[in-house]
Amino acid sequence: MKRILIIDDHPLFREALHNSIKSIMQRVEIHEAETIDDSVQILKNIGRFKLALLDLFMPDTNGFDGLLTLRKQFPKLPVMIVTGQEDSRLVKEAVNYGASGFIAKTASGEEIAHAISEVLAGNIYIPDDFSNESLDESDQEREDLARRLFSLTRQQLIVLRMLREGKLNKQIAYELGVGETTVKAHVSEILRKMNVVSRTQAVIEASKIDFDMILNQATNSSPAD
Repeated sequence: MKRILIIDDHPLFREALHNSIKSIMQRVEIHEAETIDDSVQILKNIGRFKLALLDLFMPDTNGFDGLLTLRKQFPKLPVMIVTGQEDSRLVKEAVNYGASGFIAKTASGEEIAHAISEVLAGNIYIPDDFSNESLDESDQEREDLARRLFSLTRQQLIVLRMLREGKLNKQIAYELGVGETTVKAHVSEILRKMNVVSRTQAVIEASKIDFDMILNQATNSSPAD
């Protein structure tokens, strides 16, 4: 029995998604959430979901905050964006932030069902008009950068923020209340995970994306480590 979570504040569209899922799966348990907070509680309390279908514009979120919350707290859960906005920039940003798929609410039930099947099979689904091949080299680099940043722990992201502010290890250690050896260890891990060889390179890479949004999400949702 597979579990799928629908996260949308519109009951009629939740019903439409429910029908699309039922058309391709017989043994499925479907749960629904009207807010991101509700979805987090469901995922924590029930667990073992195969897929989350997320309306990008939820009343309790701003921009990609909802997607970032789910990706950070449940990194193994595939999240497919289902939205009324058909904008290539949204598609690219969704992929950059770790979405496993993107489908417009205006798509037919058959197309939505196909998209769900593709994501459940482990693929990333993007409509033909916005295929992976259409993402230019810059977009691919930003996608890779976002994934590398998501691999950092909350404490490592905070240290990286301080590096961006030009602070030395001694200053970072004082503000965080830890030893310089701990800061050096964090910096080493940051360089390794970001695949760079210097603090300067790490700062330059972090400046290429909305780093503050990622840091805010990590600070609000991740355990300290």
